[in-house]
Amino acid sequence: MTISAGIDEVGRGALFGPVVAAAVLVSTDQKKVLVQSGVTDSKRLSPRQREFLYDQILMQVLCCRVGLASVTEIDRHNILQASLLAMKRAVNKLTILPAHCWVDGNQRIPMLGIPQTTVIKGDQREVAIAAASIIAKVWRDRLIVKMAERYPGYDLTANKGYGSRAHRAALQKLGPTRQHRLSFAPCQLTLRPYS
Repeated sequence: MTISAGIDEVGRGALFGPVVAAAVLVSTDQKKVLVQSGVTDSKRLSPRQREFLYDQILMQVLCCRVGLASVTEIDRHNILQASLLAMKRAVNKLTILPAHCWVDGNQRIPMLGIPQTTVIKGDQREVAIAAASIIAKVWRDRLIVKMAERYPGYDLTANKGYGSRAHRAALQKLGPTRQHRLSFAPCQLTLRPYS
């Protein structure tokens, strides 16, 4: 039985909050079950479908872990390096070592120590990556909704930290919070940060 991990991240283009990655460990047989369950690229699914599949994936796979990189790390290293760091952290949390990792995109995870293959548009081409995209998306969305209680006024529950019109308008009016990515241009063109 071959065991591999699918790895994907979400939140690269957001203005607020961490970048989140998921690593989903699956066998060949489990990949077939995921396909039959309707697992596909998270961007092609409605929020309700993602929530349903999130639970299905957790019940069907061998192991699933989430890793993240903070806003401070994003601003310090850049979003690409922070995304790769989040991916590495997710893989390193797996309780079983995969024989191989399928990584969404065209960038290998540095110093991973496990054979890996990058797949452009992998969340559309490899079901293990698609499963990881769903886990990461739902997990991050839930986190941002919780954070919205602490940082009202930015419409975070609706935009999940991305640069919607309401979010950008709030940045102009209120300035960035500690969870805004100050290395991102829209956050630089606003008032000074507040607590």
